[in-house]
Amino acid sequence: MEAVAGQVAWSASPWRGGESRDWKAESLANLGSSRWCKGPGAGAIRPELREAAPAREAALLGGPHHLSPASADMLLLKKQTEDISSIYDIRGRLGSGAFSEVLLAQERGSAHLVALKCIPKKALRGKEALVENEIAVLRRISHPNIVALEDVHESPSHLYLAMELVTGGELFDRIMERGSYTEKDASHLVGQVLGAVSYLHSLGIVHRDLKPENLLYATPFEDSKIMVSDFGLSKIQAGNMLGTACGTPGYVAPELLEQKPYGKAVDVWALGVISYILLCGYPPFYDESDPELFSQILRASYEFDSPFWDDISESAKDFIRHLLERDPQKRFTCQQALQHLWISGDTAFDRDILGSVSEQIQKNFARTHWKRAFNATSFLRHIRKLGQSPEGERASEQGMARHSHSGLRAGQTLKW
Repeated sequence: MEAVAGQVAWSASPWRGGESRDWKAESLANLGSSRWCKGPGAGAIRPELREAAPAREAALLGGPHHLSPASADMLLLKKQTEDISSIYDIRGRLGSGAFSEVLLAQERGSAHLVALKCIPKKALRGKEALVENEIAVLRRISHPNIVALEDVHESPSHLYLAMELVTGGELFDRIMERGSYTEKDASHLVGQVLGAVSYLHSLGIVHRDLKPENLLYATPFEDSKIMVSDFGLSKIQAGNMLGTACGTPGYVAPELLEQKPYGKAVDVWALGVISYILLCGYPPFYDESDPELFSQILRASYEFDSPFWDDISESAKDFIRHLLERDPQKRFTCQQALQHLWISGDTAFDRDILGSVSEQIQKNFARTHWKRAFNATSFLRHIRKLGQSPEGERASEQGMARHSHSGLRAGQTLKW
């Protein structure tokens, strides 16, 4: 089984505005991801330029990808250029990370637009082999629900990744703009993401940072498909990549917090968190106290709070329980999740839940503290000093207060 262990790096990315970047424990510098995929709705989108993906040849993300010399030469091909402006007309800036900038670029001689990720070579010193491994993996990926790498260019000073430009916006924004939203809509969304992640897993790739911000709509149209983004280069750390795991605290699985070897099951856990949010508008794990947030995750302590879950089907709740299973050996795989009746059958309710869900999204995700940078190593030291096991139930009443929604059952108003 694939496994990655070691230091933990959290991704902090505000839902609205700001930068999105990965933060390494001990504050080491890294190569940040960026919100480059949220582009303008204008411009021609060329048919996908994706190479065929040979099955199961890519190794676990974060380790060496074993390719034949011929395959490696093809997959790592970088087009040389003295000046990127001879290939693309730069139309604007889409975002930036710690050591990269993402530009809206138009291919000269055509109307084709791309998201051009520009990485200074000086930021890659000592990590060249890791970068090439990740480019090889990105070139092998070919799935309709995954943002594609279209081309790679190299100048004397920069590496340029021309990524498929998606223009439909982020998941939460689109839900808020809908006229209606049902459990069936949520089931359809989750099914698309499951299909994409199952494909990645079949290649031995673990995304490791699934969250709503990384789920983007391909077009502004109502029938647009959902796309998975932000994996690959965004996970190359300054240091040993095998010893670093990327993620966002509210979405990480218990085994990652415990710094145990982990694999594909961490993506399934994150999909459980996303599914939960899509049905109620707030996260299953939340606390203003960093240690308590981690404690909730380590205990898989969450509830289907009334009244927010009163109109949600038992099938949906059963589906989420299988994804938010604390034991990764018992947790559903993507294939098992795809076969659950809430995804494959007709058990999802069709009543409109937009009002409740959109209200909670506004309350719970308009602020960035839910996605702050955390240090899991510090937390583990903290609970050991208290004499607690990570799975333990001990804590003070003040420290063990669940997220704000539990207060609603006592008749209190939810205020953030």
